[in-house]
Amino acid sequence: MLQSLGAKPMMFPTPVWVVGSYDAQGKPNLMTAAWCGICCSKPPCLNVSLRKATYSHGNIIARKAFTLSAPSVSQAREADYVGMVSGRDRDKFQATGLTPQASQVVDAPYAAEFPLVAECRLAQVVELGLHTMFVGEIVDLKADTAVLDAQGRPDMTKLAPFVFAPEVREYFAVGQSIGKAFAIGKSV
Repeated sequence: MLQSLGAKPMMFPTPVWVVGSYDAQGKPNLMTAAWCGICCSKPPCLNVSLRKATYSHGNIIARKAFTLSAPSVSQAREADYVGMVSGRDRDKFQATGLTPQASQVVDAPYAAEFPLVAECRLAQVVELGLHTMFVGEIVDLKADTAVLDAQGRPDMTKLAPFVFAPEVREYFAVGQSIGKAFAIGKSV
């Protein structure tokens, strides 16, 4: 029997992404976000929802661009850190030892060490209440060759992403493959 948990911003799991943006002085900044995901196939778009109080919110509005990077399990400490402190007060690249990399296609940075990055041009801004949803058109998707399979696609086991469980405030590694999509259901 299902038990009601009430209206909560909780759905297991949520992705862990790191948002990259520049401030007004051109200082690169990172912020961890979990309220995000793919929202359109054509044109390829994703969204990220941020509170107005965040430093990144103003940066994205001003620069009309952002990046979203998928850190690996081995980078969980850095990803957690950049979600706990504000870029107003700290240089997160300096504190974590991550390397700022300027996008060549949008006005936003990313951490060179993260294995997968989407470079996005701001396409739409939707005010939702406490959060603003930024829809970004993916201008380019970059991946470290070390996380690609023989066909040049990101390999989940090599990428080793992790997810966030909001209600329990914990990170979990993405597990093993359980079967091919659009195939395992054929036996029903």
